[in-house]
Amino acid sequence: MKQSHRNRGGALAGAFVLILPVFFPSLFTPLSHASTSLLSEWNAPKPMHLGLLNSALQQQDSQEKLSDPWSPLPDEGWKPCLDSSNAPSLPTNSQGYLQVFLDGGLNQQRMGICDAVAVAKILNATLVIPYFEVNLVWQDSSSFGDIFDVDHFIDVLKDDISIVKELPEDFSWSTRRYYATRIRATRIKNAPVHASANWYHENVLPILESYGIAAIAPFSHRLAFDNLPMDIQRLRCKVNFKALSFVPHIRALGDALISRLRYPPDQREALGTNYLKEVTDATDRQGPGKFVVLHLRFDKDMAAHSACDFGGGKAEELALAKYRQVMWQGRVLNSKFTDEELRNQGRCPLTPEEIGLLLAALGFDRNTRLYLASHKVYGGEARLSALRKLFPLMEDKKSLASAEERAQISGKASLLAAVDYYVGMHSDIFVSASPGNMHNAMSLVCKNRDCRVGHRTFENLKTIRPYMGLLGQLFLNKSMSWSEFQQAVVEGHQSRQGQIRIRNPEQSIYTYPAPDCMCHG
Repeated sequence: MKQSHRNRGGALAGAFVLILPVFFPSLFTPLSHASTSLLSEWNAPKPMHLGLLNSALQQQDSQEKLSDPWSPLPDEGWKPCLDSSNAPSLPTNSQGYLQVFLDGGLNQQRMGICDAVAVAKILNATLVIPYFEVNLVWQDSSSFGDIFDVDHFIDVLKDDISIVKELPEDFSWSTRRYYATRIRATRIKNAPVHASANWYHENVLPILESYGIAAIAPFSHRLAFDNLPMDIQRLRCKVNFKALSFVPHIRALGDALISRLRYPPDQREALGTNYLKEVTDATDRQGPGKFVVLHLRFDKDMAAHSACDFGGGKAEELALAKYRQVMWQGRVLNSKFTDEELRNQGRCPLTPEEIGLLLAALGFDRNTRLYLASHKVYGGEARLSALRKLFPLMEDKKSLASAEERAQISGKASLLAAVDYYVGMHSDIFVSASPGNMHNAMSLVCKNRDCRVGHRTFENLKTIRPYMGLLGQLFLNKSMSWSEFQQAVVEGHQSRQGQIRIRNPEQSIYTYPAPDCMCHG
């Protein structure tokens, strides 16, 4: 009888676990978009640095600034350098078709495409337009052609490698489904991370020669950054900075957002269906305004994995702990440390409030036009309130474009990210709240950084990289005055605004394009 009750109790407990996500989905949904968890909604997060926040709001009316945040970067003599040392030429005969299957988000895909072109060149193979795996986190099935201009891609690289949009009939059997069913002789699934050119010659070339086709899956981060010919390195950068152009509708929406940020109407009218087609009056007497793009990376996944305290009290602490247990079975390295230890090490992502205080300390004021490039923020609007107080002219895709204009990208994470990437590349200043993929792309995305950082470095555009270790320590000091905080921030970020940094061994060529893809003098 006792065993029967025990079994029945276990069954009820199991059933409860199964239905829990139905009633409390926010506890189990990864990366919930600017939304709060159920528990944190009951206990809205309050400012963690109220003294600094109040001082920053008071100081914004002051004309005194320790630095001019809009000053351009000095010319350090570095210029883009993508031309090959040899005249580009296509080999007479291709060794076969190269397929790659890419996972991850937009920036990982960009890097994978660049590497795929390089590997095709190394192997003298014909590249098939890369296949994008369905993103399991975002449930995004966007293809290469949904994001990037395929014809432009092929045309820019026509003198470097052969590219086909799809396989000929004789190889039409080589599909994702074909490789998912069993082990296949034409699939390479053990490519090591950062493999050398020799590895590809020894392991992939024989398959090409035997079967006329080779499929590599997975392919992310599968080509080394060192010990490659200069022509291969420059080809990778040529792909990233020239060949990868977004499809026209993404560029059109991006241009519209940029125009509205530079030429804001005095009184914004309700957005209509033809708003995208309207041309902003570029003869405004004040000329084009400046704007900052802030990549605010503060989703539930990041907050939970960091194991830091974000001021939401016990309710939030419990919600994030439960989320860690569900997503990673509690195996999170940071959870072994205290919040103070994590902040001293710079391992806590910056909250919207903290990134706002950073920007205010650097000299940005309430008149700064701020574009928020972000998926939903954990904690929702309550978490954004301090940032919005500091920067009331904060905008995003929804505030600048109508639902009709956003229809083609709605619900598609890769396309939403592409628009943000495009706007970020045309901003006066780009800021990433925490190191991540988008931060490296603008530098370009790599090794857990955002693709844009490398891209903006390549164009000598100002890009602020928060000094996480310094900021963590400053925010722990609750007795620090605003003037002390501001001086420490300004001094600590003088060399973190997009200045050229020479790539070290094993560092990503996409984040640090000099000296491989840039020439000095």
